[in-house]
Amino acid sequence: MERRKNSQPKLKIKKGDTVKVIAGESKGQQGKVLEVMLSDRKLIVERVNLVSKHTKPNAKNTQGGIVKQEAAIHISNVMLVDPSSGKTTRVGRKLIDNKLVRYAKKSGEVIK
Repeated sequence: MERRKNSQPKLKIKKGDTVKVIAGESKGQQGKVLEVMLSDRKLIVERVNLVSKHTKPNAKNTQGGIVKQEAAIHISNVMLVDPSSGKTTRVGRKLIDNKLVRYAKKSGEVIK
């Protein structure tokens, strides 16, 4: 019997985290994570990687036209911003009181 791999691996960045883009067209920008797409290993960051979308008039947007909106960015192109220092950091996991928590590798502080 063949052993199955976990189809959706645990990611180190969650919704609500502040991240900085380290590669791509939006390099250097930072913002809050709005959505994480586990299966695609992508996320949507507030006011980062904006694209123009052409929309027809509808109930929400009666005028229609061109709307700027955030596009997905690959998880490997962003890095978590340490809440205490404001600098980018890698993320680790460790057991504290029988609970697995994320911590910033640079400062060693637990990330909420």
